[in-house]
Amino acid sequence: MTFFASAKIRMAAIIAGSMLAGSLMTGTAFAYEGHMFNALHALQAARQQLVVARPDGGYRDHAIGLVDDAIATVNQGIHAGY
Repeated sequence: MTFFASAKIRMAAIIAGSMLAGSLMTGTAFAYEGHMFNALHALQAARQQLVVARPDGGYRDHAIGLVDDAIATVNQGIHAGY
């Protein structure tokens, strides 16, 4: 009697192999985070608008600093995904 003679054992082997192959492919599929890149581009555009805005008693500069922090955080998130 061979190892894969039982239908249950064959089915378990097929399911296990499928799960392994699926998990390997899933890691690759989720490596690209389009939403993170979209957020980064939106933050960069917001920063450019703030830079060309009229100074208003320090609020603009404070907002630029917050956007810079957000850009750095998004970059860290993107790099953590790779």
